[in-house]
Amino acid sequence: MLKKERAALVQRRLDELYPETPIPLDHSDAFTLLVAVLLSAQCTDKKVNEVTPELFRVAGTPEKMAALGQEKILEIIRPLGLSKQKAKSLDGLSKILIEKHAGQVPQTFEQLEALPGVGHKTASVVMAQAFGIPAFPVDTHIHRLAQRWGLSNGKNVVQTETDLKKLFPRDSWNKLHLQIIFYGREFCTARGCDGTRCDLCRELYPNRKKPVALKKP
Repeated sequence: MLKKERAALVQRRLDELYPETPIPLDHSDAFTLLVAVLLSAQCTDKKVNEVTPELFRVAGTPEKMAALGQEKILEIIRPLGLSKQKAKSLDGLSKILIEKHAGQVPQTFEQLEALPGVGHKTASVVMAQAFGIPAFPVDTHIHRLAQRWGLSNGKNVVQTETDLKKLFPRDSWNKLHLQIIFYGREFCTARGCDGTRCDLCRELYPNRKKPVALKKP
């Protein structure tokens, strides 16, 4: 099976499994999505969703977040990993949004990635899910599955993103990246599958006998 054929099969199967793709992180607008995605670094979505209701209750806008201040932000998000750095980033980016963007989340990669704590993946999620601009955020699930499915060589997440964008139609990126994440969490997990066990891995590579040696991002 050629790489393009594998990609087409993956997309068909994921469309069958996940016709709807709700965003796993609870949010109400672009700002709260930005905050939730930033908080999700090295942390589960479930844990973030346990913390954000209180945070958004008292600081659901850049103005309220900046007024809350770094120390009080930290008190609320302390259960999350890297909480001190995240509190500093939320305080800083809120002030920048007020000072440079009239309190609005910017709609370009360059402006988003200039905010404290916001890398390319976080910016990609916000662009895709808040503004509907085609993007392909690559997390550890997508990086892992792209290798197991023979869609990328897995050198790094940048290369994985480039490879996947070439294989899939641009208008499918925003939905597809969530579908792959869902499948990676449910079926093709880091320990539950090694490239030979889940249904998609077996369908794509029916004769594969050896586990896929993953290149970590």
